[in-house]
Amino acid sequence: MKIAIGIMSGTSLDGVDVVVVKIKGTFTDSQIEVIDFKTFPINREMKARIKAQFLPATSDIKSLTSLNFEISQLYAKYVKTILRANNIEANDVSFVASHGQTIYHIPVKTTTEVASTLQLGDGSVLANILKINTISNFRTADIALGGQGAPLVPYADFCLFKSDKTNRIMLNIGGISNITYLKKGAKLDDVIAFDTGPGNMIINYFVEKLYQIPYDNQGLIARSGKIVEPLLKELLADSYLQQLPPKTTGRERYGDFYAEQLLNKYQNCPKEDLVATVTHFTAEAIKTGCKLVASDLTDFELIASGGGAHNLYLLEIIQKLMPELKVLTTADFKMDVDAKEAIAFTILGNETLRGKPSNVKSATGAREPVILGQISFVK
Repeated sequence: MKIAIGIMSGTSLDGVDVVVVKIKGTFTDSQIEVIDFKTFPINREMKARIKAQFLPATSDIKSLTSLNFEISQLYAKYVKTILRANNIEANDVSFVASHGQTIYHIPVKTTTEVASTLQLGDGSVLANILKINTISNFRTADIALGGQGAPLVPYADFCLFKSDKTNRIMLNIGGISNITYLKKGAKLDDVIAFDTGPGNMIINYFVEKLYQIPYDNQGLIARSGKIVEPLLKELLADSYLQQLPPKTTGRERYGDFYAEQLLNKYQNCPKEDLVATVTHFTAEAIKTGCKLVASDLTDFELIASGGGAHNLYLLEIIQKLMPELKVLTTADFKMDVDAKEAIAFTILGNETLRGKPSNVKSATGAREPVILGQISFVK
């Protein structure tokens, strides 16, 4: 087995996830053994500067250019920290696979823009600081062949969680929620995966503005509130929910500007009720997404991961909305709920270095399988 590192920094900017694994094999024969996993902080000043790049009105080319290097330097610092903690030398590591920090994502062509995406955190900078071969920019090749560049984790979901006996829906609740549908006995081309809509994004914005804390710990605030029916009705009228896959979304649709408008409109409602309502909306959007792939969810396991898997109240709502299926988390399969996406990129990076495609056409809409990522080699 070889040692590899996966790095994931998601849309919620909760932190930088770094995992060190031993990896062996390829595709469905992939074997993963986690050596260590940690989520490292992004300091408030850098987080504010990154957030400023999400909106055209506050983005600027000088900051974008600098952050592209700064983020790589931050990643390198944290990789060195976790390697040191485990007494692992850089020359013992086969590769680093880094998703980078998504700044803007245009999944489909518009009247003024081509389909495109931008992740900061240059792979060459990271590789040369660490002296470890690095794979980055995983989304672009898929977009070049007509795909949406996301979701990419379904390939790893298929490799690690497919079953010949059980229907499974893998649910990741980050800033955005996404699902991977793995019917029992599925082949890779049978996989359906897409973003269901907001995950923690609107919840965290409301909690931060109303309570000056970063997130709703275990959903305790939401549990204390009641649903604001007009707000929930407005949220559920969103056309994205019923849109058929392939589809992806992000801050461009559900970011701070969207959440701020909602908060201003319903500011006279009790603040715990507002948090309860947007938490229910996340659960309803997940239910709608699940129903798009399977009208009858009997004999299904829904396996949750991501930061939202810590929101026990959210998971309870999901279970109540879909009582016919069994709600689990990746922890039930001995995988840290926060580590899954970082682990997924070690699998994708491993395929890239072997010259093997790892996009899922049925999930992204790409015309053909493609080798993902750009490799930055070092001596």
